[in-house]
Amino acid sequence: MKTIRLHPGKERSLLRRHPWVFASSIAKGAADSGETVRVESHDGQFLAWATFSPASQIRLRVWSFDASERIDASFFTEQLRAAIERRQSLGLDLSACRLVHGESDGLPGCIVDRYDDIVVLQAGSAGIERWKSVIVSALHTLMPEARMYERSDAVLREREGLPASTGWLHGGGSTQVEIGQNGLRFKVDVATGHKTGFYLDQRDARARFADVVRAQGLQRVLNCFCYTGGFSLAALAGGAQQVVSVDSSAPALALAAEHVALNGFDPARASFIDADVNATLRRLRDEGAQFDAIVLDPPKFAASPQQVERAARAYKDINRLAFHLLPPGGWLFTFSCSGGVSAELFQKIVAGAALDAGADAQIVARTGAGLDHPLSLHFPEGEYLKGLLLRKA
Repeated sequence: MKTIRLHPGKERSLLRRHPWVFASSIAKGAADSGETVRVESHDGQFLAWATFSPASQIRLRVWSFDASERIDASFFTEQLRAAIERRQSLGLDLSACRLVHGESDGLPGCIVDRYDDIVVLQAGSAGIERWKSVIVSALHTLMPEARMYERSDAVLREREGLPASTGWLHGGGSTQVEIGQNGLRFKVDVATGHKTGFYLDQRDARARFADVVRAQGLQRVLNCFCYTGGFSLAALAGGAQQVVSVDSSAPALALAAEHVALNGFDPARASFIDADVNATLRRLRDEGAQFDAIVLDPPKFAASPQQVERAARAYKDINRLAFHLLPPGGWLFTFSCSGGVSAELFQKIVAGAALDAGADAQIVARTGAGLDHPLSLHFPEGEYLKGLLLRKA
């Protein structure tokens, strides 16, 4: 077992059980990509077992803080079993669910999502890549009825020095399935859909939005960056009579329209705009359009800390325009999925947007990813999705 020794003082984050160690903290030692190493303080104190990533600035990701732990096939099987059982204990529908959520489930860089009979693995770290065959075997043992597909094509793979990898890991056939969420049906293609196929993390937020639409009697809704219509269907389920969905992807809009029909809603209640969201918001503002509720659920604007300032400007711009389109008493459900944009910063950005629009609003609720996306107490970076439910004064 190779040993990595840290500079004096750099053990503090590990003593607080944070699972990452950056390259600048390492005083001595190296290993192969994904290899498990013993991590020690400058004076030789055991700190953790971790996976080594020579290409990444996050040089170490912790498997365990227990000196007696063995990092072997049994370790991964038990970590996976425990993650699935935690979700079962919460009463979650495991047929459309995130089963493993990386660091927060003790498997840094490992994402496992299930869509009907397909389990999707995303290996986002050198350690998960090295143990991938073991993980696939363990998942097959735990869910023998499921097919398995890999979607290791996220940008973060590049930072680990790993090439993209996609395709069947076990089984085969069509990559398209149908799932249920909040009583609604969605078609998902695990090979081509965003992330691992669908935005599972917004399940709870969509349910809350449907409740607000229903309780407040909201009739005219604008859903921006609608993708395949998750929030659009929530609005229709809540009783909205006119739902306008905007996205720059024609295939996504076509699937959103299919979802309207699939769920038995009157297609006359739903319209779709294939256009740039910012340009559409400006046009609607100039036309004097008004909506009872607006959803802003954009893609990640900041993929790295260096992009946060630019992302802040983009978030401010779309929220400022949205405030112009809401009458007094109108509702704005706005999100950021950029990990580098904290909840505090996001609120400041939206507050600045309201100020520039000459508007005021109250925060009615905050929201984040659903229960199947747990957040480790020691890993605040895991809180990537932030949402504000606002009512304009």
